Amino acid sequence: MSQDRRTWRANDRVAHPDIAAQAGLSAARPVVRRVLPPVANLCAAPAGARDKQLVRGAAFEVLEDRDGWSFGTDVSDGYVGHLPTSVLAEHEGDLRTVDVLTAHVYRDADFKSPDMALLPFGAMVAVSEEKDGYLRVEDGWMMAQHVGLSEKPVDWVAIAERFLGTPYLWGGNTSFGIDCSGLVQVARHAAGLTAPRDSDMQQAAFPEVTGDPSRGDLVFWKGHVGVMVSETELLHANAHHMMVAKEPFAQAKARIGAKEFGAVAKIARP
Repeated sequence: MSQDRRTWRANDRVAHPDIAAQAGLSAARPVVRRVLPPVANLCAAPAGARDKQLVRGAAFEVLEDRDGWSFGTDVSDGYVGHLPTSVLAEHEGDLRTVDVLTAHVYRDADFKSPDMALLPFGAMVAVSEEKDGYLRVEDGWMMAQHVGLSEKPVDWVAIAERFLGTPYLWGGNTSFGIDCSGLVQVARHAAGLTAPRDSDMQQAAFPEVTGDPSRGDLVFWKGHVGVMVSETELLHANAHHMMVAKEPFAQAKARIGAKEFGAVAKIARP
């Protein structure tokens, strides 16, 4: 039986120690590194197509570093792929999470100073100093009010609603651009809950419900997913609106059924 490359922690040369014998390959020595740029594309192959994205501070378990590309696994969800080795580094200091949709990094501890970077929701920054309401991070200073501590909000659907109007991006995982399954995963992870990355994985992971949908239920079509924010409204990142949009479920169901992904395949309750 063929292995799903998205979760199979092996390539043609090395494998994670847990599956090396099964794969018949040399066991790699895993090394965990963290993403340094605001966003990095995890690719199916070196210089290949984007599968998903990792944000600053995301932990990546490297199994092989070869020709400028690191092969390994996103620690948060087990997704396997390739990142440019140049985007990975060791993070030191107190890691804290950006809890606004976008946050500026300034040159100085002054919001009037030049901006050095823009970070998306969920990025993790290494804090080395605090001063007058600002935090010293890797490449400058941030407003402390934009960065949370360890508390997790409990309403993941409310987190998803904060992404209304975010541009649609195939394989996107951030507040700069996001796709349907990325929206579900990012919102659930922010609330301390689990979710696989892709819509087919999510459809397989969550139990089906019968009857009318309710808030928090996931509606699946073949290749698409949205979340119910009430009994009658659907929130989804979609290529029809080219953004995260909220619309009546009946309207979305009719349009998608006629023009895009066919009939509803499953309604699930995580």
